[in-house]
Amino acid sequence: TNELSRRRNVAARTRMRHAVKAVREASDRATGIALYQKAASVLDRTVAKGIIKKETASRHKSRLAKFAAKLPA
Repeated sequence: TNELSRRRNVAARTRMRHAVKAVREASDRATGIALYQKAASVLDRTVAKGIIKKETASRHKSRLAKFAAKLPA
């Protein structure tokens, strides 16, 4: 069961990292904001599963939102 949990947690963390990276790689604001909304959802689900802390997700979301808002239109 430990190995199963570990694999599940690794997969969820990887999914979260890819979502965050996708926002960082966005080139325009519209795409950035759309990807941010998906990333925020993934972050919240990762918190719900107990893989990261609520504060960590909040910090990521805050920084991503700021980044997406600064992208060129």
